[in-house]
Amino acid sequence: MEVSLKQIFNQGLDHYQSRHGLSLDQHRAAQAIMACQSDVLGHEEWLCREDGHIERAYHSCRHRSCPRCNSGLTHDWLEKLQTRLLSCQHYHIILTLPHELNGLWYYNRAWCTDRLFKAATETIRQLLSDERYLGAEVGILASLHTWGRTLSFHPHVHLLVTGGGMNAGGEWIEAKRDFLLPVGVIKAKFRGKWLSWLNAAYAAGEITLPDGWRERDWEKVLIRIARKPRNVRIQGNYAHGKGVAIYLSRYVRGGPIKDSRLIGAGDGTVSFRYQDHQDGKDKVMGISVENFISRVLSHVPVKGRHHVRYYGLYLPGAQDKRNLARETLGDAKETACEVKQKERHCPDCGRPMFHYKSTRGNFSYIKGIESYRGFGGPVQQDVQANISTWPEKKTKPPEIPDFYFSGSMSLN
Repeated sequence: MEVSLKQIFNQGLDHYQSRHGLSLDQHRAAQAIMACQSDVLGHEEWLCREDGHIERAYHSCRHRSCPRCNSGLTHDWLEKLQTRLLSCQHYHIILTLPHELNGLWYYNRAWCTDRLFKAATETIRQLLSDERYLGAEVGILASLHTWGRTLSFHPHVHLLVTGGGMNAGGEWIEAKRDFLLPVGVIKAKFRGKWLSWLNAAYAAGEITLPDGWRERDWEKVLIRIARKPRNVRIQGNYAHGKGVAIYLSRYVRGGPIKDSRLIGAGDGTVSFRYQDHQDGKDKVMGISVENFISRVLSHVPVKGRHHVRYYGLYLPGAQDKRNLARETLGDAKETACEVKQKERHCPDCGRPMFHYKSTRGNFSYIKGIESYRGFGGPVQQDVQANISTWPEKKTKPPEIPDFYFSGSMSLN
């Protein structure tokens, strides 16, 4: 029997919430996952004008933590990104925070998210702008991950960095060595930035200490992490960034675990597959439903905080600089990536199907706080269509009502 995250949440979330409670972000995520691809959110219908065949597709929630409905969005993101990547060598850098700061992250998610991005990217950009290392502006794609392979809390950021950049004179400069930067220099600068901002934020009252922490506990943690070296890893250079981009795309949307990794759920236990990073072997872990839900919800992103960000040459507004670099690298100029909608065809006669109806469920995350807003433009339900807009014969299959989707354009 197949098992899904939606099924586990539907069976165990009420019990979990009665014992632990949920943040507003976690509540939104859980409700979206449970409602995804059901008539709670409404549906779309397509009609074959030739033989009257009808197909129905339920709306997806499109929440970043839902593993069911994000494959199409991830594919579109990857296609757009690959048109932006320069055809130079790239480096994959991973910077990790010490686990002693996990408790602080729980209570200060927005602050920690922003500062981790800022510390990681400023470290790399400032070092590479130095003439000793490169002396140029590079392109960076940064992606935040907060989970380990067993769904443990493990905040770290992945950086895809160009192995060259544009100098002040508009010339392309290649990396001077077969490595991007000395790891020790990155560690020292990254640690200094993080500790400096952490101390300043605490002094200004911008962060909240976890329950049970006193001044002495705060000081102990600071001493411990100041002495502890940061975990920084630089992968070998890649001839192009597409491979790393494909790897990162798996984690951009869909949450910490995909349904394909779930093995079973029963008797109060969830079992799932993971790869042990120490020996590279696939293994199975079984934990209680309560523990599983807790682990999944601990990785729900803060609303309004992007987990993928762009810097330097990879900023959306830096297309002119990228095109200048492309001239040096011998590439064609960057063009906009158009994601085309796939046309549905009737399984019986093969003719294109007509999108003739759209409904939207009356679903809300929390009554009185935020109503669910669907996808695309506004939808008018059960509105009579103009028969004159049908094909030449101006007829329709019998027993088929006239509807249309009210958006930027009429679909009939």
